[in-house]
Amino acid sequence: MTALATSDASTPCDAGSGQDVAAAPRADCIADSAGGLTFDVTDPGGAGAAHLLLRRREAASPDEDVRLPLSPGADGRLRAALPSSVELAEGRWNAYAQVEGGTPRRLAPGVNDLRSLVDRAPSGARGHIAVRIPYATKQGNLSVRSWLRAPHAEIGEIEIAGAAVTVRGRVYGTAVTGAAYAEASRRAEPDRVESCELTADGPEFGFGLRCDRLAESGPGPWDLWLRPLGESGPRIRLARLLDDVPDKKPIFTYPAARIETAAHGPLDAGPYYTNDNDLSVRIREASAIGG
Repeated sequence: MTALATSDASTPCDAGSGQDVAAAPRADCIADSAGGLTFDVTDPGGAGAAHLLLRRREAASPDEDVRLPLSPGADGRLRAALPSSVELAEGRWNAYAQVEGGTPRRLAPGVNDLRSLVDRAPSGARGHIAVRIPYATKQGNLSVRSWLRAPHAEIGEIEIAGAAVTVRGRVYGTAVTGAAYAEASRRAEPDRVESCELTADGPEFGFGLRCDRLAESGPGPWDLWLRPLGESGPRIRLARLLDDVPDKKPIFTYPAARIETAAHGPLDAGPYYTNDNDLSVRIREASAIGG
């Protein structure tokens, strides 16, 4: 994927932003492999101390805001650093510049240097992985997509042969034991589960899934999970997070298999990424378009 990105807005918009984007202060972002971000911001105007403000869209209270001091940097710009040690809850965070005593101003995106995120392989020594990807919203503003998973199961290769899907990946923050297995759960009926035999080599794992078996229950999505310690251990949502793409759903697409079912007629079934970059299987009527 392209690791040096400018502000071509192809991702979900952010609500409540009516400012003149052309007049907004701009921020270039540099990501590091540990999960940290550096922001280089043009002068937001006004006197007094300045901060970069990150505000989660789903936050119930401003108490969740993350404020980072903006200090003089190169080329007359101001710099703020978000180290990997500062936790950022999962979600989408809108970015603002605020001068002391002033109103926060939405930041416009400049150049995002995300090269360190390509083929990223964190150690997992902290028991979790932290992912922060800056991106341009459809309204031309800067936001940051954040994930914090402990432990985490990262998807690698996905192979499709008719109704059979083979998934390979790597687990972070826990071991994979001989009791490990994967499972698919029907989203509308979480207690309906299909288990899949797992193969493992250290933290690497793989399993096969039959979409025709899932299709017997009719249309509806199934979510995929890893049980690295067996039934008594953690249940980890399978996802693809360790790269520079904030929204996988419209970019990573896979063919669907046509499946004839006795009870529900012809159905299409295949893997897809959700809006949170989690891996699921979509089962839908063969005539359905989009989704």
